[in-house]
Amino acid sequence: MAVGTSSVGHGAEEQDDGTAVRGGERAAGAPRLRRRLGRGDLRGVPDSRRALRGLLRHWGRPGQSDIAELLTSELVTNALVHTDRDAVLTATVGPRALRVEVRDFVGRFPRPRVPACDDSTHGRGLMLVQSLADAWGVRAHGVGKAVWFELEAGAEAGAEAA
Repeated sequence: MAVGTSSVGHGAEEQDDGTAVRGGERAAGAPRLRRRLGRGDLRGVPDSRRALRGLLRHWGRPGQSDIAELLTSELVTNALVHTDRDAVLTATVGPRALRVEVRDFVGRFPRPRVPACDDSTHGRGLMLVQSLADAWGVRAHGVGKAVWFELEAGAEAGAEAA
């Protein structure tokens, strides 16, 4: 799965620079969003959702951008709540898939866990990512890690009618 990196995840192959490769294609010159998220600043969560929504205005199947927003919220929230550092959100729209990556500066890898049966809201984020993403993973980088997911674009709504 991973080439030259430590990685946990399913479905996509990564290059040494962390760029996902599907079917031999790289997303060179693809539309991209990059945001630096301040340490512990949870305003970054809705701001990231809004920015991603703008990037994905004409992307994917109906409802696909909603899933992307949800999963992005989970990764951003995890980075801001479970580390005491800044984070960097990158979203790239490629010809076949959207790739979202949240880098933080703590080397500890997250682990999906079964959420508690009580009303707790903890422990559901990575389970959602695991369930809804076409591919996802965690890879080490410099000082810290990057948690990423991909969603395949699928047929455009207009292309299905053709």
